Amino acid sequence: MALRALLGMARLARVIARIAQGHWRIRRDFAHMDAAQRAQAVVQWSGQMLEALGIELHTQGKAPTHGPVLLVCNHVTWLDILVLHACGHARFVAKSEVHHWPLIGAMAAAAGTLFVERASRRDAMRLVHQMVACLRAGDVLAVFPEGTTSNGLGLLPFHANLIQAAISAPAPVLPVALRYLDAHSGQTSQAVSFVGEETLVDSIWRTVCARGLQVHLAWGEAQTADGRDRRVWARDLHQRVHALWLSVGGTASREAPQVLPNNL
Repeated sequence: MALRALLGMARLARVIARIAQGHWRIRRDFAHMDAAQRAQAVVQWSGQMLEALGIELHTQGKAPTHGPVLLVCNHVTWLDILVLHACGHARFVAKSEVHHWPLIGAMAAAAGTLFVERASRRDAMRLVHQMVACLRAGDVLAVFPEGTTSNGLGLLPFHANLIQAAISAPAPVLPVALRYLDAHSGQTSQAVSFVGEETLVDSIWRTVCARGLQVHLAWGEAQTADGRDRRVWARDLHQRVHALWLSVGGTASREAPQVLPNNL
């Protein structure tokens, strides 16, 4: 136990150093970079953060190199954005509270994050219009249509609202699935869990103390609406992401799959 705590403290020190380095680079360099240079800096920093956290990244399929495309992915924890960014830059949708987090909020804004007041229907409509404009400009956008984190043992139902942006643009949607595994057991890891009453601090501490933590990411094939409305398309995308989720992770793919009830 003491050795695990020492490992956690060493990793946490590296994580804090990486966050400070990233914030410093944003303040010093980002104003002088073009969009491609900023995107590359975000990808590089995200990979370094996963390394500092002691997380191995395994991928199957190919991340998109350019847009317009909307990524839809299952959502497990605060790490998900880092994982996707480590494979390629995308502009994420996040709750407005993130914008006000010390250091992290500024870094998220610098990475091109779109913020939304989740409780406001009017702001949700504004966000969809903003997403449409970004897709028409050729951006790669990413959303977590479950709307909240799950326990990693299955998928929550997908909300259809943000899928409307891909219909209106119009733009293809690329399904993505991720899963966190314990390399020793091959089972889904709960170290990264961030649900219910769990705090971010608790989740970070469990993560930095974990040994053999892996994340497996599966990229699907882009698809277009082909006449489907947002609700039908959201259901079809849920099925595809679930199939990708089952395909990753060694023995974990033989765990009893669950489609979790929506707790929103």
